Amino acid sequence: MRRGRLVVVSGPSGAGKSTLIRASLEAVPELAYSVSATTRKPREGEVDGRDYIFLSREEFEKWIDEGRFLEWAEYSGNLYGTPEEKVEEYLESGRSVILEIELQGARKVREKRPDAVMVFVRAPSLEETRKRLKGRATEDDKALEARMTTALKEVEARSEFDYEVVNAEREQAREDIINTMRNIVEGDKDAERA
Repeated sequence: MRRGRLVVVSGPSGAGKSTLIRASLEAVPELAYSVSATTRKPREGEVDGRDYIFLSREEFEKWIDEGRFLEWAEYSGNLYGTPEEKVEEYLESGRSVILEIELQGARKVREKRPDAVMVFVRAPSLEETRKRLKGRATEDDKALEARMTTALKEVEARSEFDYEVVNAEREQAREDIINTMRNIVEGDKDAERA
């Protein structure tokens, strides 16, 4: 059986990564999603174990000490990490695994797993990123500005990725991410970039 591929999806907050990943999972059955762990509080509608594994900072740090993460990083004052055991189970079973992680974590995965395929998702502009984040109404002005500063750094790093999907128009972005994921699952990393 062919081993699955590790796929990292990263990009600024508000880029629409989660929505595009859901579309990919629906359209490409060979894909699985790796649920990240975090110390941040759940947002309305989020379910523990489905959206994130919600841990206290103390629990998260224990997992770090036990070596249970493929990668972990601090982002906007919270810890985020990818539990390695489930990822390996999927890969061994032949399924490709999507990790939705921020830039710092993506770089750690690339360093540890150079075979990982990197996909960058972004809004068409930083102004659109700001609009989307404000529309969420989940952060105060200070947190919003911190996310915008981070978004600028993330967009500057997009050349580090194998593929880029610009989420300007919903249906086109959906088509682009699905085609990208199909290319990756089929092993065609050098296919035309989205």
